[in-house]
Amino acid sequence: MQIKHFKKGKHMKVALINENSQAGKNQLIFDTLKVVCDRKGYESFNYGMYGEEDEPQLTYVQNGLLAAILLNSGAADFVITGCGTGEGAMTALNAFPGVVCGLAVEPTDAYLFSQINGGNALSIPFAKGFGWGAELNLKLIFERLFSDPIGGGYPRERAIPEQCNARILRSLKSTLYKPMPQILHELDEEFVKNTISGKHFEEYFLANAQDGQIRDIIAAMLKG
Repeated sequence: MQIKHFKKGKHMKVALINENSQAGKNQLIFDTLKVVCDRKGYESFNYGMYGEEDEPQLTYVQNGLLAAILLNSGAADFVITGCGTGEGAMTALNAFPGVVCGLAVEPTDAYLFSQINGGNALSIPFAKGFGWGAELNLKLIFERLFSDPIGGGYPRERAIPEQCNARILRSLKSTLYKPMPQILHELDEEFVKNTISGKHFEEYFLANAQDGQIRDIIAAMLKG
């Protein structure tokens, strides 16, 4: 399976996914992310949860599945997610193929992950330590995350071995994990349908997905 690499151009698509325990902070997080993305010329997409009554519930486990669908299909190039501590969401995302997710509590974490590990997803704690100045910390995390092309290396003299290790990790995941279409066929269908039942998912996904096989599988579930 081909792991999607970070786009260095101006048309990168960045997706936000919140789970149920932190849905009330969704608008704050997305507004902060969008300001940074707009400045970089990136597109930003809010996949919820939105903190609305009666909306489909996403757990941090479903965050992992949703992120994997978006990244492996090319509907998104980078995913921002999180949960109360950020740990559960990070673990769930890394359980899927084609996803390399880090954890950022403060801006230096985001910068070093982007430069050293070159991943395509970031998990943030939206409850633990989320107090006075939290929106400023979020803004600085997003700014540092996207300040330089991802995978550039830090320190710069370590760039070549770091990039080599990142490629090895991606290659290992491609070998060790089942292909995403197979995973979608083998998972409980209701679990997948609930994961993709957000009110804007169909609109955003069908307009942006690049992988035809994954797109067709998801489109069939949406119709069903």
